[in-house]
Amino acid sequence: ERLVGVHLTGPVAELVSTVLTSQAAAQAAWDLMKVAGLTPVACRDRAGFVVDALLFAYLNDAVRMHGSGYASIADIDAAMRLGCGYAAGPFETLETLGLARVRDGLRALYAEYRDPAFAPAPLLDQLVTAGLTTFPRP
Repeated sequence: ERLVGVHLTGPVAELVSTVLTSQAAAQAAWDLMKVAGLTPVACRDRAGFVVDALLFAYLNDAVRMHGSGYASIADIDAAMRLGCGYAAGPFETLETLGLARVRDGLRALYAEYRDPAFAPAPLLDQLVTAGLTTFPRP
C-alpha cells in the first residue's frame, strides 16, 4: 500500500500505482515530485507507461517509413522538428536513446499488447542485430 513506481523522463515523473497503493502514498509521491520541480503524471502499471508507449510507437513508425523508401532520415527528422515543433527528429531521438534500448522496449510492448504498432520494424531489428548504434546515412 506504500509502493509507488516512478519513471523519470526529462521534467516528467510518471507515477505508477498498483491496485494496492494507498491514496496517501500516491499523494505523497505526487507532492514529492512537485517539490523536486518535476511534473508528475499518474498512470496505470502497464508496459511503457505513457511516455515510452507513445514515443516508441512513433519512433518505430518513422523507421518503417524510412525502411519502405517513403522519405529519407534527414527529411523525416526535418519534417518532425520543423513541421511539428519537436526538439529533435525521430532518428535523432532513436540514436540518443539507443537503437537496442528502443528495439527491446518495442519487443516488451509487443509481447504484452500484441499491437502491430509495437512490432519492431525489420530495419531496426537488422541494425541492432548487426551491432549498429546509428542509422547508416548516404
